[in-house]
Amino acid sequence: GALQKKGHSARVLSPEEAERLAKDQVLVSEFKQLKLEKEAQKNWDLFYKRNSTNFFKDRHWTTREFQELKACREFADQKLTILEAGCGVGNCLFPLLEEDLNIFAYACDFSPRAVEYVKKNALYSAERCKVFQCDLTKDDLLDNVPADSVDVVTLIFVLSAVHPDKMHLVLRNIYKVLKPGKCVLFRDYGLYDHAMLRFKSGSKLGENFYVRQDGTRSYFFTEEFLSQLFKAEGYEQVVNEYVQRETVNRKEDLRVPRVFLQSKFQKP
Repeated sequence: GALQKKGHSARVLSPEEAERLAKDQVLVSEFKQLKLEKEAQKNWDLFYKRNSTNFFKDRHWTTREFQELKACREFADQKLTILEAGCGVGNCLFPLLEEDLNIFAYACDFSPRAVEYVKKNALYSAERCKVFQCDLTKDDLLDNVPADSVDVVTLIFVLSAVHPDKMHLVLRNIYKVLKPGKCVLFRDYGLYDHAMLRFKSGSKLGENFYVRQDGTRSYFFTEEFLSQLFKAEGYEQVVNEYVQRETVNRKEDLRVPRVFLQSKFQKP
């Protein structure tokens, strides 16, 4: 079971959690940090090699995206063009294409291996989808997507894997292909999510930024940081709030706090 609440206040830590985080101030060495940045693509590629298409479930919150897509149509059967920035192996992409036949999707991922998995999926059709490998921090989306042509961009658990110093480059890149008046739908890890509290000491790269055992990295967003990031690149904020869920494991009597940031930013 899960209890969920939305709002603008961050999760409050227990005294034990606060003490543990306060103690963990030692950062990974600069040498190792540079190595992680250089090997980021390789580490994600290895992640997909290990997990193939089994790691992620098809994204269950896509119903929210479906509602958003319906809302941005001017008439019922309007053909929509979407961009899934950071598509992984297609867990969000394919349910969307199945559910809504009036969508053409561009989809890209950092990992060449993930892109191959998408192309090999039985649901993949070049008539309805164009998938390509792309490092959103440096490869120009205009090489694959026409300027001002996309109705919706989904950015779901993607930006957290990018170095905070380069996040603005992703938003700038996306801005070029989004139609004026259209939105980026964002969902990612929020500050003090359970995943952040589980990192062992020696995993910290910077403020709210950590490295996992496999070399992939994760940032945990505050509402203020995300808002400033988007606004600095010319977007207008529509919605930006924390989603706090308490996931209950009744078998083990565990209560796990999950915190996400769920947001919508518009190109004027």
